[in-house]
Amino acid sequence: MAKNVNVGGQAVIEGVMMRGKTGIATAVRTAQGEIVVEKKDYTSYTKKNKILGLPIIRGFVSLIESLVIGVKTLNYSASFFEEEGEPSKMDQWIQKLFKEKSGDVIMGISLVISLVISVGLFFILPTLVASIFSKMGVGPMGMNIVEGIIRVSIFLVYVYLIGKMEDIKRVYEYHGAEHKTIFCYENDVELTPENAAKFGRLHPRCGTNFLFLVMIVSIIVFSLTGWNSIWERIMYRIVLLPLISGVSFEIIKWMGKSGGTLAKILSYPGLKLQKLTTREPDLSQLEVAIKALKVAEGIVD
Repeated sequence: MAKNVNVGGQAVIEGVMMRGKTGIATAVRTAQGEIVVEKKDYTSYTKKNKILGLPIIRGFVSLIESLVIGVKTLNYSASFFEEEGEPSKMDQWIQKLFKEKSGDVIMGISLVISLVISVGLFFILPTLVASIFSKMGVGPMGMNIVEGIIRVSIFLVYVYLIGKMEDIKRVYEYHGAEHKTIFCYENDVELTPENAAKFGRLHPRCGTNFLFLVMIVSIIVFSLTGWNSIWERIMYRIVLLPLISGVSFEIIKWMGKSGGTLAKILSYPGLKLQKLTTREPDLSQLEVAIKALKVAEGIVD
């Protein structure tokens, strides 16, 4: 029987980040074949502040925290493979202006750009495209459903297309390694690459499931907002995003703990979607994921 653990992770460039009870650990296999691990202590704001830890609110806070940690760990893993050369003029200007804080500023800019692109691509663009159908006599609820279908379609096409990139294929393999390693740990099996390889790569607590749930919950929530002016619809999409992400977080948290039929039905689409966002890893990739998990959980060999 699986033990109750609360480990999460993320695939990075040639590595895996794990969040465990002792902090965040990012393991990267360098070009020389060495596994390098960075460990950082971290306590979620949902545990530091009672209000931020309330249901629904904690979901949006966790989403922002995951985005910040994700950008930081991706930048860390990328630093092992950057080619030497002159920094861009923008980087030079930021370094000159902010000095030792330049790294945090660049990370913040990257995060804002990622958020703007994500909101624009998956929330604003679908409502603009759906407006084309507004002259066909479809009611407000129907228009919101059409918009939701367009949003999910854009998401699926996006995931499929980036999966064709060679570098992303490697990241997807490490994503599979992350899931297999967590499954191995949850089932209290000795953490070895050979043992982890026996487990599945589709996990119900995966961020892919969360993103897909956000798409589905948004269809339900937005169907209650009417279909007014374009600017009003865009405002609703942005303002209601914290609520949607919060509700989705609570659902996926429940699905990860429940073994009931309803949980399995709700998990099914997200699990199938993970076939696009994960690939079967090799033993060397599983070794990296295991190293990250052990350090994050404070496990001593």
